[in-house]
Amino acid sequence: MALSSVQITGTGQLLSVSRQLRAAAGPPVQRSFSRRIRRAAEPLHRDMQTTVRTLPLAADGRRAGSRGGPSPTSRPFRATLAEAVRISVRASSSPGARVFVDKGRLPRDISVGVLYQLNDGRLRHPVFGNRSRWTNQRTPAMWWDRTVREHTPRMQAEVARVLDDVARHLT
Repeated sequence: MALSSVQITGTGQLLSVSRQLRAAAGPPVQRSFSRRIRRAAEPLHRDMQTTVRTLPLAADGRRAGSRGGPSPTSRPFRATLAEAVRISVRASSSPGARVFVDKGRLPRDISVGVLYQLNDGRLRHPVFGNRSRWTNQRTPAMWWDRTVREHTPRMQAEVARVLDDVARHLT
């Protein structure tokens, strides 16, 4: 499952256009190429962040008489995950756009494995950090994959249009 990284590349065509850009055109054309590839990935990036922020997390039922209440932490879980979703654009050796989860943007107590669990539909975690008590939370499965699938045709068409424009500029 390719959760931590989504890549839209037409590797051969992007690579050849990137080489031609370096050889024939100057930095302004290369910056324009990178900017347009980034713009093609931005709707997926925004939608991915929105999806993470609005992801329904339902806890398993509690036993009768057990206590509940708001989280003692001030850090909103879904917002923290959404802020870690990033875009990376490369125009050199392996050109393309990548939407991924930046591990460095996650707090130390949240691993990328949490996103894999959420994409599988179940998050198992200790109750308020107490490792002797664990709970499950459920969410719709395959939300990452579904969001990527919705955006893939549009992104591929946009990247193809950028490649055609740049190739036309080079000839």
